[in-house]
Amino acid sequence: MPLKSPASLSLQRRALAAHESLDIGGEATWQLRDVVRESWLRSLEYKGAAESNEHTVLSDEALRDLRTASPLRLVLPVFDRLLLEPTRDTQMILAIGDPTGRLLWVKGDRQVLRQAEAMAFVPGADWSERTVGTSAPGTALATGGGVQVAGAEHFDPIAHRWSCTAVPIHCPDTGELLGVVDITGGEDAVAAHSLALLKAAVAAAESELRWHQAQMEPALKSFSVSGRLAPAIPLAPLAPRGTLGVVGIVEPVVESTLLLTNGTGAQLRRGDTCVELSTRHAELLALLSWHPRGLSGEELVELLHINPDAADVGTLRAELVRLRKILGDIDQALVPRSRPYRLEKTPRSDARMVLKAIERGDLDMALEHYAGPVLPRSMAPGIETIRDEVFAALRQAMLQDGSAEQLMRFLELPEVQDDEEVLGTALQVLPARSPHRALVVAALERLEAGN
Repeated sequence: MPLKSPASLSLQRRALAAHESLDIGGEATWQLRDVVRESWLRSLEYKGAAESNEHTVLSDEALRDLRTASPLRLVLPVFDRLLLEPTRDTQMILAIGDPTGRLLWVKGDRQVLRQAEAMAFVPGADWSERTVGTSAPGTALATGGGVQVAGAEHFDPIAHRWSCTAVPIHCPDTGELLGVVDITGGEDAVAAHSLALLKAAVAAAESELRWHQAQMEPALKSFSVSGRLAPAIPLAPLAPRGTLGVVGIVEPVVESTLLLTNGTGAQLRRGDTCVELSTRHAELLALLSWHPRGLSGEELVELLHINPDAADVGTLRAELVRLRKILGDIDQALVPRSRPYRLEKTPRSDARMVLKAIERGDLDMALEHYAGPVLPRSMAPGIETIRDEVFAALRQAMLQDGSAEQLMRFLELPEVQDDEEVLGTALQVLPARSPHRALVVAALERLEAGN
C-alpha cells in the first residue's frame, strides 16, 4: 500500500487541528506523523509558542565568510546539475544550509525566491528547529535523515503555504554532518520522487567530496563538526577536476590560470608562480585562448589594432617571440604554435569561467569570477568584443534571474553603479524592509537629478 503524501487532505486537516489545539493550550495528543509530532515537541521546548519565532539574517560579509569556509561550495555544480536544472520550471527552489541550519545558498525561479523572502527563506537566515520550529531543513538536521514537511505541518504558520523536502549531507570519510540540502515549493516538493531525487543528489555530492578529499594532503582530509575544512583554509574558486583550485592551496594537477578581470593588469598563474603580463602580451594570450582553433597573422592584426592597415606585422611577430619565451618559462603547453597561431592547451581564464557559470545558472559563482571589465586598459577591437560579451552576458543574467543579494553584489561594481535598469530591478526584488532599499532609491534619485 503506497504511503500517504504529507500534503494529503487528511494529514493537512490533522495538522490544522493540531494548531488549533496548540492555540487553546491543548495537550500534545495531536494526530500528526511521528516525525512531525516529535519535531513539534522539540519546537515547543525551544520557543513555547509559534508566534515567538524570530528570523535572523546574517550580514552579507558574514554570509560570504560562511560560504567560503563551507566544503559544500565544492559540490555546488553537482546540486545545480541534479536538482536546480531539473526543477527549473516547477516553481520550486533549492536551498543549501550549514550544519547549524543557516541557509548559505537559495537558488531557483526569481519569482518564487521573491515569495520565499516573505518568510525569510533567504541566504543567511537561520532555519534550525531552535529558531523556526518544524521545517524540512531544520528537522532533517535534528533527526539526521531525509524529511518531508508539507503545509500546515510547519510549526510556524508563516510557512503553511509551502512544502519542502530536505536531506542532510555528511563527510564521506568521517560521517560528520556538513549541512543540509532542501527543495521548497508547492505539493510537488513533497512528492515521493522528490525525496528519492534529493537522496541521489546528496549521494552524488558525497562521492564528489570523497574525490576532493582524496586529492588533499593527509592533514587536510577531515572536515570538522562545524562543517568547515580542518584546519580552516580559504577555499579557491570551483574548478573542473584536475585543475588548479580544487581545494584551497592544494593543486593535484597544476593548471595555468589567466586572470583578465582584476582591474589592474593581467596575470598568469601556475602553482606558486604568478607573472604580470604586459597589455600586449595579455591581449595576445586572451585572443588565442578565446579562439582555440587558431588565428592567422592577418586576423590577429585586425583583432589587435584599430587601424590594421597601418600595423606592422613584423612587430606582431617580435611580440609573439617575446611572449613564447615568457610562457615557456611557466608552462610549455601554453607556448603559441604557428600556422595558424594557436595554443596547444588553453588556460583557464576568469572571463571564460564567468560565462560557464552563467550557462549553468550559477550567478553566485559568476560574480565570484567577475572582478571587473576584461583588460579595461586595452583598446584592441578583439578585446573590446570579449569585454562586451562577458559583461553583457552577466548583466542580462542578473536582470533576468538575479536575486536581491546577487543584484546588490552586482551593483558594487563601478561599471554598474549608475545603471538605472539594474537599480530598478534591484528595487523590485528587494524585500520591503531591506536596508538596501534606501541605498538603491538614493542612487536612482541621484541619477534622475542629474538628467
